[in-house]
Amino acid sequence: MVRTSVLHQTPLLIPHEDHAKPPEFNFNLKEQEWIYMIKKSNNMKELKQVHGQILKLGLICSSFCAGNLLATCALSEWGSMDYACSVFGEIIDPGSFEYNTVIRGHVKDMNLEEALLWYIHMIEDEVEPDNFSYPALLKVCARFRALKEGKQIHGQIFKFGQDDDVFVQNSLINMYGKCGEIKESCIVFEQMDQRTIASWSALIAAHANLGLWSECLKLFGEMNSEGCWRAEESALVSVISACTHLDALDFGKATHGYLVRNMNGLNIIVETSLIDMYVKCGSLDKGLFLFQRMAKKNQMSYSAIISGLALHGRGEEALSIYHEMLKERLEPDDVVYVGVLSACSHAGLVEEGLKCFNRMRLKHQIEPTIQHYGCMVDLLGRAGRLDEALELIKGMPMEPNDVLWRSLLSACRAHQNVELGELAAENLFQMNSRNASDYVMLCNMYAQAQMWEKKAVIWTKMANEGISQVPGSCLVEVNRKMYKFVSQDRSHPCSEEVYEMLHQMEWQLKFEGYLPDTSLVLFDVDEEEKRQRLSTHCQKLATAFALIKTSQGFPIRIVRNVRMCSDCHTYTKLISVIYERDIVVRDRNRFHHFKDGTCSCKDYW
Repeated sequence: MVRTSVLHQTPLLIPHEDHAKPPEFNFNLKEQEWIYMIKKSNNMKELKQVHGQILKLGLICSSFCAGNLLATCALSEWGSMDYACSVFGEIIDPGSFEYNTVIRGHVKDMNLEEALLWYIHMIEDEVEPDNFSYPALLKVCARFRALKEGKQIHGQIFKFGQDDDVFVQNSLINMYGKCGEIKESCIVFEQMDQRTIASWSALIAAHANLGLWSECLKLFGEMNSEGCWRAEESALVSVISACTHLDALDFGKATHGYLVRNMNGLNIIVETSLIDMYVKCGSLDKGLFLFQRMAKKNQMSYSAIISGLALHGRGEEALSIYHEMLKERLEPDDVVYVGVLSACSHAGLVEEGLKCFNRMRLKHQIEPTIQHYGCMVDLLGRAGRLDEALELIKGMPMEPNDVLWRSLLSACRAHQNVELGELAAENLFQMNSRNASDYVMLCNMYAQAQMWEKKAVIWTKMANEGISQVPGSCLVEVNRKMYKFVSQDRSHPCSEEVYEMLHQMEWQLKFEGYLPDTSLVLFDVDEEEKRQRLSTHCQKLATAFALIKTSQGFPIRIVRNVRMCSDCHTYTKLISVIYERDIVVRDRNRFHHFKDGTCSCKDYW
């Protein structure tokens, strides 16, 4: 057979030097005691010594002894698959257990080709696979997104009558989900006669893998309604991730409560997921509280809280936690440094950011990725150091991507450097960028400079190429429901009330000295129309609606799809003090916490 050289090689004999100080073996030990000695081994050297004595005593013919020796060698973290294969070659009549063990060993090492090859050997030796054979094979197919091989194994499952086994079905759901075939995952799930918690968890994880976050929450609700109250941690992590991506803070809090009630302690992965959810849903203080209470922290934990602090513009605190991480002798990785550099960028900590960038390269020997360079371009660009940002892009060891040129273009628009902005835009267009925001930023820059003819050229180019601008919109949470508003929108059922509230707000704002910044209206129209356009920005509509529909003192939470304009920023600061409300706004880049007439960004964003 093809496998002869692998399976039937001469057994590995123990070198003489391995017996320099052998353990005190009792040659009268019974077979089960030798099995105990196998399991007691802590490394390959000890296992080889035990193996040598088993060979001398002729116990290798015992299926229990040989099976335990094979399993320990193949499945231990310190094991050796080469040695395991030699042990397999000593077994006279290997069965499904022995084949499954070797297959699982190759799966542990993430060796797809060898795992499948041994399955073929198993079939050739007329050893029938069982319900322990296929979950291991499907696991490695899922790991490598090997859909073709996974489908072939699915056919084998039908052939050998294992298609009704719940463990096999769960593995199929997971494999199809990891390979992006969510319909197939659902079909397997629907055809199950008996669904376990693991079945629900696999299906939820399959939807999470494809970013189908709303479906994750829906499935979690259905799972609970069917009486499956103790979900697996993997499912709960998927649900928490769904809350994070949907900005569903209330659902996230409910999931957290579910965890506390139904689990005896949370592991580090779940705790980190909760921290990430809270900070990205705007509840930074809750995220910080959970982080400080963690009994054990790792790189992921520090990365989550540092990135969260960056998102909220609290750069000094992010750096403080980064230094705490170093004191704990935890080595920061490239992901941690993305958070650190982003924190410096959002808080305007230019010199600190440059120091961290150099420390990453020189002390921690981390080669900067395109994400790190993106953070540095953003850091320098926000601070108005545009020439330095351009030089950094030119000196990169890799080709700059659209994100870097877009970041530079945004900085040029903010600092009104038309010449450099045109260079950034030209590079974006050479990359065949069809991102509407690139064209809009360039148009905005021309409009602010009153270069109306150049702006018209870009608008015409957008129209000719069929590129449409995504309108600015806001989502505002009221009574656990999300309501959407678009600028100048009058389609909402409460539109009349909202516009009446806007009128009252503007009246109050006059007493605070508010004057609309009409320079931000990027159309060549008269001042009256500019003021009218400004007054009906989506954020102002959403704020008015929330003021009407929520109780006095209740915080307002708004999510924007685009960056906040400076007029809305000034407007919201004043509204927070006039109406005594905390207002949290998340735009495309970060969070803004408005309270008592100030913003957490300190007017730097």
